[in-house]
Amino acid sequence: MLLKKYFLEQLEREGVASRKAIEKVPEGQNGWKPHAKSMELGLLAALVAAMPGWIATMIESDELDLDGKGKSLRTKPVESRAELLSMLEKGLEASRKALERTSEAHLMNPWRLVMGGQVLSEGPRYETITNGAITHLAHHRGQLTVYLRMIEAKVPAIYGPSADEYA
Repeated sequence: MLLKKYFLEQLEREGVASRKAIEKVPEGQNGWKPHAKSMELGLLAALVAAMPGWIATMIESDELDLDGKGKSLRTKPVESRAELLSMLEKGLEASRKALERTSEAHLMNPWRLVMGGQVLSEGPRYETITNGAITHLAHHRGQLTVYLRMIEAKVPAIYGPSADEYA
């Protein structure tokens, strides 16, 4: 299977899962967090909405410097579920287009994440897309579903049944 096809299929599956989670995020609770060291709900939901778009960044650039132009990519909370869903759709579309335009050879080229002159991660582009975008998204979406449970919101079925959807 071609990597492009694989990533397009992954993007669609993860997009559906992320949409289901975001649709359950209540408005007006952006500042809620389960612990002082935890991320606020609004930031976490915005991160889940933004992350599918990271694939486009990984394809269209050779690195992301979090101290340089990457500062503008840092996720910020938004006020409404509609804004979250719009962020998600824009990111999905940008990544679809980037994947459709890229080549298998380009996916083998290196990509890196840097901050303060320090390389945080580096590897073949296909590996950074897998670990830095897709798997990382699943991790934060999992956190989001725990937050949803803790604030008594309904938790959607993602990779299997949910007590709220199949009880």
